[in-house]
Amino acid sequence: MDMRETFLSAAAEVLDTDPNVAVVLADISAAQLSFAARKHPDRVLNVGIREQLMMSTAGGLALAGMRPIVHTFSSFLVERAFEQIKLDLGHQDVGAVLVSSGASYDMPTAGRTHQAPGDVALIDTLPGWTVHVPGHPEEARRLLLESIPGDGRVYLRLSAQENAKPHLGTGLQTLREGGRAVVVAVGPMLDRTLEATADLDVTVLYTSTIRPFDAAGLRAAVEAAGSADVVLVEPYLAGTSAHVVSGALAETPHRLLSLGVRRDAEVRIYGEMADHDLAHGLDAGSIALSVKEFLR
Repeated sequence: MDMRETFLSAAAEVLDTDPNVAVVLADISAAQLSFAARKHPDRVLNVGIREQLMMSTAGGLALAGMRPIVHTFSSFLVERAFEQIKLDLGHQDVGAVLVSSGASYDMPTAGRTHQAPGDVALIDTLPGWTVHVPGHPEEARRLLLESIPGDGRVYLRLSAQENAKPHLGTGLQTLREGGRAVVVAVGPMLDRTLEATADLDVTVLYTSTIRPFDAAGLRAAVEAAGSADVVLVEPYLAGTSAHVVSGALAETPHRLLSLGVRRDAEVRIYGEMADHDLAHGLDAGSIALSVKEFLR
């Protein structure tokens, strides 16, 4: 199963075992959860294509003591309903688990309306959010289940792109050690980053949780590598996590290269995901060129 299918299966299981959990939908994935909706008609709520209402409904459920899971495509979940996220969750100081699908450009044939490379940057303007960016379905399942208890505000960003195997540790995990730089790969960027840096003497770190950021882990990796050159490879807007990297290394002179979805121009092609990877410099070959140029 891919990440989205894994999430839906796990959500259905949670509905069976936790009476405080409710799933709020805006048509997307309603068909896949129809069986769960028949079993729990009062806790699987499909508001139709009304994403702002979906988020306000989640806020009301949270105020009533429920634990809402809110799901649709990332462009509709975060961008379209951002005001309600800010007010009906954040301003009311209640929590929910927001689960997106579609990532930055997983559905290129649907066009710009279904692309949301700015979603994590938007969430990052609000305090108190945990942001998970899994790189494998098993990571997505674990992160969802760990997000259900409590009343925190969580954004779980699912993608059609994934790594070959899961890495279920926490914080920044060291997958390769080197001395010329520290490369941080986020979520589904890991495998291509490992390929891109295979012939380079660099440390490669991996994380599926980008907020809160593991500042201590980065400082330790920089100290162990003996280099404060850092490369950040994220599957959304380039530089989204630059401020937390710089904050972590505030007392250490450092250089930072931020790779991600380009900010200088809107990519208006349709094509395939691979075409968008290439256009944004996020394929393995382009990442390799960028890192080698940075370290020259």
